[in-house]
Amino acid sequence: EREAKERLGADHFVVSTDQKQMQAMARSLDYVIDTVSAKHSLGPILELLKVNGKLVLVAAPDQPVELPSFPLIFGKRTVSGSMTGGMKETQEMLDLCGKHNITCDIELVSTDGINEALARLARNDVRYRFVIDIAGDSNSKL
Repeated sequence: EREAKERLGADHFVVSTDQKQMQAMARSLDYVIDTVSAKHSLGPILELLKVNGKLVLVAAPDQPVELPSFPLIFGKRTVSGSMTGGMKETQEMLDLCGKHNITCDIELVSTDGINEALARLARNDVRYRFVIDIAGDSNSKL
């Protein structure tokens, strides 16, 4: 929470497994981007959305997610998904990020470190995301 607020600029922080925090945030968001790649229920997330709110799934869980109908119907909420955008959408996203100084935290991996990176992925030992330096001129180490 401290990192999200102090370093990443978050205004609020909610633990999705904390019922009190989730109830306090009910019907307060216009838009949610769901990046969870494991099976989960969309019900609690839908309850965070205002009327006409939008939930976009960008992850691909290996099992179907649970999608209750009542939060959709009574809140006039929308659920959609997206794997990737085309060149135009990608450029628009990069322009928006540049305009608002939106960056991401990565760990740069040399091509020699790919096997170790995969082993760390299997151990869930990744802070944010790995980016592979295919140019091979990076001095970064795992």
